[in-house]
Amino acid sequence: MARSRAAYEYTEAEDKSMRLGFLLIAAGLLSLLGLGCCWLRPALQERGGGGSANCTVLAVRQLGERFACTFSCGAACRGTARYPCLQVLVRTSRSSVPALLHEDERQLRTNPKCSYIPPCARDDQENSENVTYKQKYWKEKVGSQPFTCYFNQHLRPDDVMLKRTHDETVLLHCFLWPVVTFLVGVLIVVLTICAKSLAVRAEAIKKKKH
Repeated sequence: MARSRAAYEYTEAEDKSMRLGFLLIAAGLLSLLGLGCCWLRPALQERGGGGSANCTVLAVRQLGERFACTFSCGAACRGTARYPCLQVLVRTSRSSVPALLHEDERQLRTNPKCSYIPPCARDDQENSENVTYKQKYWKEKVGSQPFTCYFNQHLRPDDVMLKRTHDETVLLHCFLWPVVTFLVGVLIVVLTICAKSLAVRAEAIKKKKH
């Protein structure tokens, strides 16, 4: 009995391999749990009740109201500038009610009243020029051409997005890599146990022959 126990004692290399395997298993489970609670669940909630549609521009306008943004010009240099509010109103193929277009969910959360937030420059005039350029783009280049937009009737029934922050590829990677880490850890543990078992059996067979 003592010999059997001694035979199954792991060497230092095998012990390190087992620890690595268990560490990867724990990391995979914790990553999956953390991403699921902090990121994946809110992303799925944002996508719930949503879908894609064809959008057509109805009106492009600048409001008289200006909004503040924060610019950075160095490690210890930060300030506040202002930009005009651009609104792009569209009609979707799912509804006849006009909707306000946004770049993505992040821009919608930052400023739900406007359709575009320019890169914040120190000069207000530069911010105004960027917004005017975007206004001409929607009026002249897009015009009445239909394009794909995204909506969520449960969360934001009066808003549509030009693109999604949490698309299928991001959600796939969010789920895939913790699972891969977990499976690699399981594989290392199983292979180490199998290799040790085979080594013990081979040693036992060798002793029987002698």
